[in-house]
Amino acid sequence: MIKAIVSLIVVAALAGAIATPAPAQTVDGFFAGRTLTLINSFTPGGLNDIAGRLVARHLGRFLPGNPTIAVQNMPGAGGLVAANYLYNVAAHDGSIIGQIDRSVAQSGIRGAPNVKFDALKFVWLGSLSTYGNEAYILWVNRSHPAKTVADLDKSGVRARLGAVPGGTNNLISLVAQKALGLNIDVISGYPGASAIWLAMQNGELDGQIIGITSVKAEHPELWRDHALRGLVQFGRATRLPEFADLPTGRELARDDATRALVEFAELPFLTSLPFVAPPGTPVERATALQAAFTRMVADKDFIEEAGRLKVELSPQGADYIANVLNRSAAIPRNVIARYNAIIDAAK
Repeated sequence: MIKAIVSLIVVAALAGAIATPAPAQTVDGFFAGRTLTLINSFTPGGLNDIAGRLVARHLGRFLPGNPTIAVQNMPGAGGLVAANYLYNVAAHDGSIIGQIDRSVAQSGIRGAPNVKFDALKFVWLGSLSTYGNEAYILWVNRSHPAKTVADLDKSGVRARLGAVPGGTNNLISLVAQKALGLNIDVISGYPGASAIWLAMQNGELDGQIIGITSVKAEHPELWRDHALRGLVQFGRATRLPEFADLPTGRELARDDATRALVEFAELPFLTSLPFVAPPGTPVERATALQAAFTRMVADKDFIEEAGRLKVELSPQGADYIANVLNRSAAIPRNVIARYNAIIDAAK
């Protein structure tokens, strides 16, 4: 009888132990001693990759437990490979974050093929740049016959521009060609900006569309020697004072419908260097990642290193990105349909 009672007590105790939930792991407990992975959707060596590695070096200082962060490059399809991985495959526990191409969210909103994510469901941490002090410029080699963008309207004067499939430079190049009517040939297929720079130097290409800070960071000698000529600037509603003589893409639009198309194409520049976590990341960890990003971009050491690396800083947080995405989603469908037709026709 006594043995039976003891057995019942043991069983009850075990049942109670099983039924009592284990205490939830604290945010500090999760991050402490851990190595997080930052999935970088760019090829090594370019400014975007430089910016991602900059964040990896600093973000952990502002997270509870001060974890280290390792970078894993995952380029492909203009950032879609990394975005699809983050959304569908990566652990959704806060141990993996990502740096994706500025055009990726818009690709989802416009219904681009091979998109396997809902951009609005990512946990957005923030963006290093809103393009406030930057411009995305159509550059040609100094030896090219086009002296101004007007020359690309002349018969016989063309520019061969390199582009990364699905990347921002490819999309904006196609808009310049198809919507603005510039005499350019968009030669896609290059893995990244480094390969395009090499092709320009070899005479295989005449130029590319890329940001000012990328030129300064990746090829300061070209900037110093005035080896490039800018013809038109994108990513801005008004001309950047530094290039006040270059028209914006919106200025070149011949009608309101084309101007609306250019504005839609340029919306991704408002979140030029975005960082995300997968959807479903636990709220406490997501909040810690967002808060760490906000503190990081205001940190003196981070700002100083970004300056040395020529990373343009005009940062914004998660709420700002959500507003930009909502603006993109509210664009009239006919504008998006025309934009998609331009992209699809080039395939």
